Amino acid sequence: MKGRIHSTESFGTVDGPGIRFVVFMQGCPMRCLYCHNPDTWQVDSGELMNTEQILDEYEKCRAFLSGGITVTGGEPLLQIEFVTELFKKAKEKGIHTCLDTSGVCFNRKKIDSYDRLMEVCDLVMLDIKHIDEAEHIKLCGHSNKNILDFAEYISQKNVELWIRHVVVPGITDSEDEWYRIGCFLARLQSLKAVDVLPYHDMGKTKYDALGIKYPLEGVEPLDKKIAARAKEIILKGISDTVKNK
Repeated sequence: MKGRIHSTESFGTVDGPGIRFVVFMQGCPMRCLYCHNPDTWQVDSGELMNTEQILDEYEKCRAFLSGGITVTGGEPLLQIEFVTELFKKAKEKGIHTCLDTSGVCFNRKKIDSYDRLMEVCDLVMLDIKHIDEAEHIKLCGHSNKNILDFAEYISQKNVELWIRHVVVPGITDSEDEWYRIGCFLARLQSLKAVDVLPYHDMGKTKYDALGIKYPLEGVEPLDKKIAARAKEIILKGISDTVKNK
């Protein structure tokens, strides 16, 4: 089986626990306004690679890795069968597996495919981009219903879950929204970490190179203190919801 691969990175430090080998899959149905990887959007691009080629690359730098393999994108769930095969072979070699996804492709009508993937997935890193559906559509071009459903599915499967949220000035900087995220996260029994990230504009150079207008031109990078405040409120939402159960 071959997958469309945008690139690989042999020293990932923000893609799960430890130092990891990161596989960037090609193709994404989302068009998030702050996306910093627009070069991964096209589904018919990238390099065709099989799972053995990727694992061979992993083995070449395994001595320097303390984590495992993370598959990200783009959106890796567009190529779920490939990712499942890669993770299955990785687990046979004792390699920790992490899926970094938006969750946008989740579909309970195809639950067997997701069940097979979860059997060989140690960790899911999932973005909650906006808790409000209408605002999520404005931000990403897609509803968040199946994304939130995917979060609950991961919890039901008892797979370790890390949630990330990016605070963007004027878009996701509402204290009410942060609190609502926390109330939702309180329902997820396998949740192990919450990471709140400040918006940055370091991806602008890629838009320039691709001849694409940067959607958030003029939006300044967020002060890290605001992201820290957002995390406090999200955690309060979790705490209050648990107390009131």
